[in-house]
Amino acid sequence: MGTVGFPVTRTSRSLVPPSSATPQETLRLSVIDRVAGLRHLVRSLHVFDGNNSEMKKSAAAAKTLREALGKALVDYYPLAGRFVEEDGEVRVACTAEGAWFVAAAAACSLEEVRHLDHPMLIPKEELLPEPAPGVDPLDMPLMMQVTEFTCGGFVVGLISVHTIADGLGAGQFINAVADYARGLPKPRVAPVWARDLIPDPPKMPAPPPRLDLLDLRYFTADLSPDHIAKVKSRFMEATGQRCSAFDVCVARTWQSRTRALRLAAAAPVHVSFFANTRHLLPHLAGAGGGGGFYGNCFYTVKATRPAGEVAGADVVEVVRAIRDAKARLAADFARWAAGGFDRDPYELTFTYDSLFVSDWTRLGFLEADYGWGAPAHVVPFSYHPFMAVAVIGAPPLPKAGARVMTMCVQEQHLPEFQEHMTSFAAAGN
Repeated sequence: MGTVGFPVTRTSRSLVPPSSATPQETLRLSVIDRVAGLRHLVRSLHVFDGNNSEMKKSAAAAKTLREALGKALVDYYPLAGRFVEEDGEVRVACTAEGAWFVAAAAACSLEEVRHLDHPMLIPKEELLPEPAPGVDPLDMPLMMQVTEFTCGGFVVGLISVHTIADGLGAGQFINAVADYARGLPKPRVAPVWARDLIPDPPKMPAPPPRLDLLDLRYFTADLSPDHIAKVKSRFMEATGQRCSAFDVCVARTWQSRTRALRLAAAAPVHVSFFANTRHLLPHLAGAGGGGGFYGNCFYTVKATRPAGEVAGADVVEVVRAIRDAKARLAADFARWAAGGFDRDPYELTFTYDSLFVSDWTRLGFLEADYGWGAPAHVVPFSYHPFMAVAVIGAPPLPKAGARVMTMCVQEQHLPEFQEHMTSFAAAGN
C-alpha cells in the first residue's frame, strides 16, 4: 500500500529568503562542525493532527510555516546561506539565497495512514522535500516540505545538514519558526553563532574513516513505561543511584544486539552516543545569556565490554556500564580540548561490532507548536549504510514509553535481535 492509494501532490516549490536584510559574510565553522562525518543530511517527519488546539481550521499550515520560516531566517541567517570551501575548509557563505520550501497536499486524512505509525503507508520520499534544482543538497543547510492532509492535519518534512547544527541546535531553530508561526514578535531563545568559542585543539593526523557498507535491516520496538520503570527501580535497588529511560533503552538495545550477533565471548563490543557538552564550556554559557548556541557541541561517549559480558549480564550491569561511560564525559571532553589525545575522538570507527545511539527525545522537536499544538509523532531517519544505529524517540501519542528505531543488524541477525527486543518489551523484566 503506497502512493497508489494515497497520492501526495507537490503544489509549489520555492526558495524562502530571510524576510528582511541580513549580514552578507562568510562564517568559519568550528572544528566539531567540520568533522567530515557530519557532512550528511538529517531527515525527519513531524506529524501534526491539527485538532488539539483552537487554531482556526481555515489557516493554511504551509502558508503560515512559509512566512514564519522567512522571519526565523533573519535571526538564523547562516541557514539561508550555502556551504562553500575556502582555504581547504568548509565555511558558510551567508548569501540570503534562502532555504528550500515545498508545499504539498495529500489525498487522505492522517487517520487513514495511521498518523504515519510504523510501517508507514506513505513512503517518506513523498513527504520529504525533493532537492532544489541546481544545488547540491549537501550545500544547502535547510529544506522543508509541508504536506496538508484532508483532516486539517499536516506533516512537516525536514532535511538539514548536520554540519551547521547538532540536534539541539536544529530543535532550537524549529522552535523559533514555531514561535513566529504562533505570532510571537521574536523567538523565545535568541540564537548565538559563537563558533570560535568551541575548543580547537591541535588536529591529530588520522586516516580517513573506513566506510564499509553493512547492509543493515530496519526494526522498531516500543518499550512500555512499566518496563522502563521496573529496570529503573532495580537499578536503584542494586546501586542506590538513579538511571534514565535513555540508559534503559541503550542497555536493552546493546544487549539484544550483542546476543543476536553471537560473537566470541572475549570479542569487544562497543556502544557510542553523542552527549551535549554546552554545560562544560562556561564561556559558551555566558554568550547570549546561557542558551542559544546552535552549532555542534557534543562529545562521543563510548562504552566497551567483552561480548560475553554484555550478552550474559543482568540488564542492571549493562546500565551500569553505560552510566560509567557517561561519568567520564567531563574529564574526556576537557582532555580533548587540551589536546590530550593521540587519536582524534571525533574521527569515529564504523565497524559491525559498534552500535551508535542517537536520542531524539530531548531535542525540542516534540515541543514545537506552530499554532496547532505539539506534534503527535516525530519520525527521525538518521541512518547511514556504514553505521549500526539505534534512534530513541517517542511512540505516537497517546501511547507512552519509548520507541527504539534501529538499523543495526544484518539480515541473518534480524530474527534473533527482534526476538530479544520484543521479549524485553513484553516481559518487562
